Amino acid sequence: MSQLWDFAGGVHPAEHKHQSTSRPIRAAGIPERLILPLQQHIGEPAEAIVRVGDRVLKGQKIAEVKTGMGVPVHAPTSGIIDAIELLPVPHPSGMADWCIVLKPDGEDQWGEHQPVSDYHKLEREQVLDMIREAGIAGLGGAGFPTDIKLRPPRDRKVETLILNGAECEPYITADDMTMREHAAEVVAGMKVMAWILRPSRCVIGIEDNKPQAITAMRDAVQGTQIEIAVVPTKYPSGGEKQLIRILTGLEVPSGGIPADIGVMCQNVGTAMAVSRAIFEGKPLISRVFTITGEAVRQPGNFEVLIGSPISDLLVEAGLQADQLNRLVLGGPMMGYTLTTDTVPVVKTSNCVIAATAAELPPPPPEQPCIRCGQCAEVCPMELLPQQLFWYSKATEFEKAEHLNLFDCIECGACSFVCPSSIPLVQYYRFAKDEVRTQRAEQLKSDRARERFEARQARLEREQQEKELRRKERAKAAAVAQAQKQIEAEQTVAQGDAADNRDAKAALVQQALERKKAKTAAPPEAIQQTPSQPANKTDIDALEKQLMQAEAKLNTMQGMLDEAKAQQADNVDKLERAVAKNHDRVERAREALTDAQKRAGAEPAPQLSE
Repeated sequence: MSQLWDFAGGVHPAEHKHQSTSRPIRAAGIPERLILPLQQHIGEPAEAIVRVGDRVLKGQKIAEVKTGMGVPVHAPTSGIIDAIELLPVPHPSGMADWCIVLKPDGEDQWGEHQPVSDYHKLEREQVLDMIREAGIAGLGGAGFPTDIKLRPPRDRKVETLILNGAECEPYITADDMTMREHAAEVVAGMKVMAWILRPSRCVIGIEDNKPQAITAMRDAVQGTQIEIAVVPTKYPSGGEKQLIRILTGLEVPSGGIPADIGVMCQNVGTAMAVSRAIFEGKPLISRVFTITGEAVRQPGNFEVLIGSPISDLLVEAGLQADQLNRLVLGGPMMGYTLTTDTVPVVKTSNCVIAATAAELPPPPPEQPCIRCGQCAEVCPMELLPQQLFWYSKATEFEKAEHLNLFDCIECGACSFVCPSSIPLVQYYRFAKDEVRTQRAEQLKSDRARERFEARQARLEREQQEKELRRKERAKAAAVAQAQKQIEAEQTVAQGDAADNRDAKAALVQQALERKKAKTAAPPEAIQQTPSQPANKTDIDALEKQLMQAEAKLNTMQGMLDEAKAQQADNVDKLERAVAKNHDRVERAREALTDAQKRAGAEPAPQLSE
């Protein structure tokens, strides 16, 4: 027999398990409609891949998680997609979420599924993909996707694989009955997980108040190296960290996970789902579900289709509506009161208690804390519940975090023993939610600030680069203009531009500018009346213009000759330019001649053609 250890604290509430273990597991049947929430586990919600009016087959994938952590959702039976809408889902707040509503057609027709006879011939990644495609999430806790959990970090070798069959919560017997009636499937699923992880030890922990389950599991593990460990009955021995402590003597560090100490814990229901996915090719579309409480005539465990409304299951168990006082989803320690019975069973649901007023009376009013310290004595995580309560109530969340608020497993042991009837767990849940909200808002704010700062830096950098390019262009243009001006002045001074293209271009540009200036000048500046002969200054200016025009004409003529010799396609352009400048010369000569006649000077000589 393996050595066992004990954990701190713990309580012994009334078990109330006999009510639902007197009958074998029964099939709950197919309800009139199935409500399938798109969020049934930790991680990202699935996205519907079907539309209203589509007919689906049993086991067909109807929602998929395309990004992030999650698993798909499958149709529990064949039928027609009736709606995709917001409906109440299992949650302490009674919130609504997006759900796919399936109307069964009664045929229960299976879609294609491919079982595997020998998984040893496959790669481990292939088996993990099959587990994911089957939509399997943990069935005993928060619903962590099983395929991801079976992929521990490379630097953390799993030495011990634990199958949790303790089921310490009062009233709940789903795992107990699963081990009694499906022991072989549970062991087969554990073998698959052990083949993936290659641990050195495999152990199944079962509380000693389940003798029939212990016997069935011992028979099922014959011929294997799997151990059956019978642990003392004490709440919450079924908690992951507490069961690891009992079976290994190791403690999961604060803020850590079991893989940090080389341990992995899975639920017996999860193991059975893995077995069905591999050996039968069936996705997770049903689970064992406990319906109990004194308000039902036939309490017991049912094989329930995922998405079945709680109201239909209560009818199956013989609900006595006149005696019903409260509906509790889960156990009395960690469960919560339902505001409506229309919510569906999801992958993480395991029990509903239809309690009478005498069975689960309403809690008495909260009284002031008397500092008795009983909450600290029963805390299995060895926290300081009293201090956490004060800080949570005073909204001093930072101080509560310093006292390891998030190590609280919300088992309810502190609330169970509190003589002042203080709902301690509710205060801790409130504080955790507020801290998570603050963290999310801070993260969102930090990301927004980072994006703004990055944008500002980018805009400033682009502006600086743009200004630098502008200055460089302006500087280059100024240098080029100055160079052209210098070359033009030199060419004019030398009177020779025949062999200098830049000088020729400068002369042409200067001529164009003077033409523009002359055209813009008023007629009175050029035309004078006969009674007002031009003075000597006008004649000199006109002579200079004539000389410049002739020089330009000679330049253009030379350019024309050169263009004719080098590039025939520029001939027409240059001929037109020469003709244009020839006209300018004639107009300038006529203007000079008129001016000379009026001044009595000798006419200007003719330009040789």
